[in-house]
Order: sequence, then structure tokens, then C-alpha cells
Amino acid sequence: MENRFSSKTGPIGIFDSGYGGLTIFDKIQKQMPEYDYIYLGDNARTPYGTRSFEVVYHFTRQAVAELFKAGCQLVILACNTASAKALRTIQQRDLPAWDAQRRVLGVIRPTVEMMDTVSQTKHIGILGTNGTISSGSYTLEIKKMFPAMTVTGEACPMWVPLVENNEFDSPGADYFVRKHIEHILSIDPLIDTLVLGCTHYPLLINKIRKFLPDGITLFAQGEYVAASLKDYLHRHPEMDARLTKQHTRRFLTTESAAKFSEAASLFLNQPITVEQITIN
Repeated sequence: MENRFSSKTGPIGIFDSGYGGLTIFDKIQKQMPEYDYIYLGDNARTPYGTRSFEVVYHFTRQAVAELFKAGCQLVILACNTASAKALRTIQQRDLPAWDAQRRVLGVIRPTVEMMDTVSQTKHIGILGTNGTISSGSYTLEIKKMFPAMTVTGEACPMWVPLVENNEFDSPGADYFVRKHIEHILSIDPLIDTLVLGCTHYPLLINKIRKFLPDGITLFAQGEYVAASLKDYLHRHPEMDARLTKQHTRRFLTTESAAKFSEAASLFLNQPITVEQITIN
């Protein structure tokens, strides 16, 4: 497989199981507009949140390989579930065999690094998919970095479907948002910071704020992941030199290009051209 990835320069790849990673991509491109980007959404096989570790790893590995074949030198797993269930194995097992010079990074660590500056009570709540919460990845990373913090996870299985079906601003969304906010705060009333541990959730932010008591900070990942990537490239000029900078944007999906284009406008507030591909 090593021979398949021959290019030595290329774009930044951003991968998500669907549309949600566009909230990360949008912040990254705004902070670093000069770079070239390829965004890949595996919409044909979404959602990842309910799938096993093995399946998420298999799908994510295929997607990363596809982005590497397209020339990407650095891939961001903008999907929390993929970051939780596949990142470490890809970094340790696959990258050395494929191309030791390329990199795959996730969204959990950059988010966790900011926790200590945001939270006063040191009680953190994580809102995420079943897969992200059951993996315990946020808890493990936070405890590794900040052992004294208390972390509570809350799986919100209906939130992604609400976003992907354009129901995130509907009255019907109120029940599912209120239910999970009230539940996590009943488990730990000292929580003062809620992490939106899924890239879809920023579209629900107005609903979440509606049911959130005063004094609780909502932590969306995009700005922090973008700042972390910018810092990473500053600290790794050898990688930065491999990244092409022609201001290009390419969008790929494994499902309908027309459907993806329509949904993407919700996340990016602009029309885009999308290509449908098959990955295997």
C-alpha cells in the first residue's frame, strides 16, 4: 500500500462521517485561508456514533487512505467518534506502513487542552454520540491532562438526526435538547462547562442555550481545533512545507452530491461544488 501514496506535497484533508465536520472545516479555513483543502464526508455510511470500534476503524482507515491517495499530507479526523475509536490505531499501526512522513490528527486532544482555562469548578460535561461517550476518550484524555477534574458524559443519540434532517431549529427539537441538558446537570450540578463533543451540535447551539442555566459555558470545538492546527504547523515547519497553498477547496461525499451540497449550505452559508466518490 505504501506505493499508492507517492505525492510529497498536497492539501490538508478533513474527514467526517457526514456534514458535521464542516463546522470544523469552516473555522480552519477562516484561520488559515491560504491552504488547499479536501473535505470528505462518508454520508453513505453515516452515522458512525452507534457503530463498533472495529467498524469505525475500518471505515475511517479507508477514508484516510482515500485522502492520502488524493495527495493529502495531513488529515484531520473532524469526527469525534472517529477520533475516539480509530485515531490511535491509525497513528500507531497504519501510518508507519503507509508513509511515516504523513500525519493524522483528531479533535479530542485540542479540545481537552483548553479545559483548564475554561472551567472554574473543574467539573466538565461532555455531550456526544453513543460511540464517543461509550469510548470514554474524553474522560481518559481529560484525566490524563487534568487528574483532579470531574467528567460526566451524556449520549444524545437524537441530536445528529435532528441536524441532518434540518430539524435542529424546530419545536420538536426542544424535547430532545432539554432532556439531555437536564439529565447531565442532575448527575453533576457543579458542571460549569459543557463540551459539544460532536461536530453537528453547534447547529443546535441556540436550542441548547435556551435550556441552559446561567453561568455554564458552552464549548464548541471549531475555534480551538483551528488554533491548535495553526500552532501545530508553526511547530512543525517540515509538515507545513509539504502543504500546498493555492486557496483551493474540494468537497467529496460517498452519497448524493446534490444532497450533500444542499445540506452543506446550512453549515457554510454558501453554495459549493461536490463530487460523489466510492471508497473501499
